Amino acid sequence: MTDKLLNSRDMDFLLYEFLDTEVLLQRPRYHDHSREVFTATLETAYIIAEKYFANHNAKGDANEPQYDGETITMIPETQAAWDAFAEAGFMAAHYDFEEGGLQMPEIILRAAMAYISAANIATAGYPFLTLGAAGLIHSFGTEEQKQKFLLPMMDGRFTGTMALTESGQGSALADIKTTATPNEDGTYHIKGQKMFISAGDHTLTDNIIHMVLAKIKGAPDGVKGISLFIVPKVLVKDDGSLGECNDVKLSGLLHKMGYHNTTSTVLNFGEKEGAVGYLIGEAHKGLSYMFQMMNEARIGVGSGAAVLAYQGYLHSLSYARERPQGRHPSNKDPSSKQIAIIEHADVRRMLLIQKAYSEGALALCLYASSLVEDTRTADTEEEKQQAGLLLDILTPVVKSWPSKYGCLSNDLAIQVFGGSGYIREYPVEQLYRDQRLNPIHEGTEAIQGLDLLGRKIPMAQGAGFELFKHKVRHTLEAAQKTSLQHKFIQPIDQALDRLDQVTDNLLPMVKSDADRGLSNATLYLDFFGRIVMSWIWLRQAVVAANALGQDDSLTKPEEDFYRGKLQAAIFYIEWELPQTVLQAKLLLDNNSICFDMQDEWFGEA
Repeated sequence: MTDKLLNSRDMDFLLYEFLDTEVLLQRPRYHDHSREVFTATLETAYIIAEKYFANHNAKGDANEPQYDGETITMIPETQAAWDAFAEAGFMAAHYDFEEGGLQMPEIILRAAMAYISAANIATAGYPFLTLGAAGLIHSFGTEEQKQKFLLPMMDGRFTGTMALTESGQGSALADIKTTATPNEDGTYHIKGQKMFISAGDHTLTDNIIHMVLAKIKGAPDGVKGISLFIVPKVLVKDDGSLGECNDVKLSGLLHKMGYHNTTSTVLNFGEKEGAVGYLIGEAHKGLSYMFQMMNEARIGVGSGAAVLAYQGYLHSLSYARERPQGRHPSNKDPSSKQIAIIEHADVRRMLLIQKAYSEGALALCLYASSLVEDTRTADTEEEKQQAGLLLDILTPVVKSWPSKYGCLSNDLAIQVFGGSGYIREYPVEQLYRDQRLNPIHEGTEAIQGLDLLGRKIPMAQGAGFELFKHKVRHTLEAAQKTSLQHKFIQPIDQALDRLDQVTDNLLPMVKSDADRGLSNATLYLDFFGRIVMSWIWLRQAVVAANALGQDDSLTKPEEDFYRGKLQAAIFYIEWELPQTVLQAKLLLDNNSICFDMQDEWFGEA
């Protein structure tokens, strides 16, 4: 079977043909870089991923961390992976040279992380969360906080987490019970319990920096009363050395169906006098700060889902080419040689679906990372603002679509393997278990649907929504100048009209009767996501069509690569996009069958 992490030819296509990443070299921040530097960075990530992460993906799944009430035990390969990642400079890669970073573009860092996650999504959780927590301190922390906590995170001595969820509240952050009591020295005592905290305790580093949401006593009710605190596992002295243990206690480990090698923890803050916490930014603005990490994490979860689907696709493609079984229906000779299962039409159907889902998801996530980059380094303020508007409206889809359809893709990978698919001697059953967490990680589909329809579509008087449609129509115009058939263009154009009609119909109800208006928000999310993904695939098809039409000297592998892109685009637009017709009807009718269902009608549980 394959030993590939991702298809490197596809990664080059996505970075330099689908996206023009090389144009970043014209921006002042990247004048000292080159495409060769970008390539070397990704090659380093691939080597580390292959040598230090992939080597224990199955072992970490079979031997998850254990806690005996005093000590956590982890397989030693996890430590080696963390050390290799940190020593390569990836923890500080996207910070400025003056800060000790490599001044690497966001999209190159996230492409590097894609290789790491493809190798071992569970162990990748430790650097993934640390990057996000460090980013919060970098953006909103004081100089003293950066010296104490950020610098050790950048060099890999400390890790980081996000501590949001509480056992009784789940995603309802407005109702969190964790409290913060001010002390005379400007610190706070934090008391409360957080659960489902990934990487919340381990043995990889000397310290763990928890980014904790809590309410200062007397704060306003709801989300307007939430503040954000740095709460270290071990207190840090003014000279940077470690002091005594903070009042942060590991209550226990949770045992998930996937991501086994990422510890999932229940943490008690303040079993004694209270855990010492340091306020980030202004009081009562914690959720707005945390949204930076949450939105980064949502893109990260989508990217993780994309590469898990991609891994399943590559494994099942390799298996289908190697596994002989059966004959064509037209062949009635039982003595004839069996054919590889990829010769069966239904296996090719399942592989094509996986290709459309996995490659499309990775393209979407890298595009989102390019928008993050543009919000920071685009040439003009207008370009930065436009990138932010587009990123805001796409983030719910970036998180949810790869997660939902990644599960379907990994399910099909198991199906291609047949009976071998659900035994642990083959990798695809673990990929599915790991994948199944992603539709819940960082906000369920329902949360993303409510965010999209309830907040992002009407935000800024619909400016982001209008910008998205403008971008799609621009791609449709580009497609008309290629050899692409009209059947590529017209369905998307018609889907945009449906999107307008549905949205115009729903928004007044969302405003007048939010409960009913948002009751089908998850359906709207999927409806919108199918249109987004049709656009993503059309953009790839335009590039492929131009390459095939302009270069007569393409090698056979290159021609096959581009034709594969076109076929996947055709599949998505002809097989998946038409489902928006029924979805639009349900949404236009304000179909209330699910909303009207009563608790008692479900029967006894």
